[in-house]
Amino acid sequence: MASAGKVIKCRAAVAWGPHQPLTIEEIEVAPPKAHEVRVKIIATGICRSDDHFLSGAITEANYPVILGHEAAGIVESVGEGVTNLKPGDKVIPLFVPQCGECRCCKDPKTNLCYKNDIGKYKGTMLDNTNRFTCKGKIIYNFISTSTFTEYTVLDEIAVAKIDDRAPLDKACLIGCGFTTGYGSAVRVAKVEPGSTCAVFGLGGVGLSVVIGCKVAGAAKIIAVDINSDKFAKAKELGATHFVNPKDHKKPIDEVLADMSNGGVDFVFEVIGNTSVMASALKSAFFGSGTSVIVGLAPSSDMLSVDPMLLLTGRTMKGAVFGGFKSKDEVPKLVEDFLANKFELDGLITHKLKLDEINEGFEYLRAGKSIRSVIMMG
Repeated sequence: MASAGKVIKCRAAVAWGPHQPLTIEEIEVAPPKAHEVRVKIIATGICRSDDHFLSGAITEANYPVILGHEAAGIVESVGEGVTNLKPGDKVIPLFVPQCGECRCCKDPKTNLCYKNDIGKYKGTMLDNTNRFTCKGKIIYNFISTSTFTEYTVLDEIAVAKIDDRAPLDKACLIGCGFTTGYGSAVRVAKVEPGSTCAVFGLGGVGLSVVIGCKVAGAAKIIAVDINSDKFAKAKELGATHFVNPKDHKKPIDEVLADMSNGGVDFVFEVIGNTSVMASALKSAFFGSGTSVIVGLAPSSDMLSVDPMLLLTGRTMKGAVFGGFKSKDEVPKLVEDFLANKFELDGLITHKLKLDEINEGFEYLRAGKSIRSVIMMG
């Protein structure tokens, strides 16, 4: 391609620091080095995790940075040694890479490759350098992805080739929000047919948990949120019962116990609030209930629980990206989507242009959106 091997100038939404709006800038995107891929981003979703950095709730990041990690695009060029991807391929960037060689990648029980940048937030490629510059400054990378830009560069282990038939404006959700929620139900909790589930938090990820519980055959799916406006969409996607904690004087775990013969079989915290995590654990059936942490809590928060809650037989667990091995399983999830095993349309409430990205974050903060997708075209 004409641009292969050359610096590309394009537009990106740059975060210069926390507590500031993103600014649309012209940036330079260097060509991919060995085992890297340069991708033209077509669609990228706005996720609560991105907002945790803008709000300062997560403090470890390096700035300036290009945020965004839930996206789909088309390969523009590939670096030396890349054999399984070529220009024109449709792809999804992977914020959980899969190197295939580390202890995690060789362990079927985990999906968290050692080469991820989650929690470390170094903001570089695997070779510890960067591919973005703006106004003469290096711009940091965000968890192996950086998708709030018209072009990005990805390590080969952080990109999955997907079916050419996939509509990228929807498939981008498989890059984070949908997969994180859906996998938390079907892969991490292993929701059983006929079981009772409760989902705390009905954003895009929480609603994806609802979809997973339904696909797994749960008999009762209780949607819990302090915003009752979220219940109609939850019902549409498979929730059967609805609880707003504000409507009850009793603690939420007691409300759920009354609805589920003493406690739910599976409960999911999809907010990132440690006090809600503790409530969710209490809501699980004392003898065999499972509580899954899905939400990302602020850096400084600690979780305090009564050990007796676990001693009686409850399980508390968590996973990133729904427990799915990213490079292996993202293509399969896209195939499932194309085969109508689940639908993604109901999760997308807004389609915006890059210039409207700050409005998309405002919709998220105000609870007016499920997923806003930025269309780069």
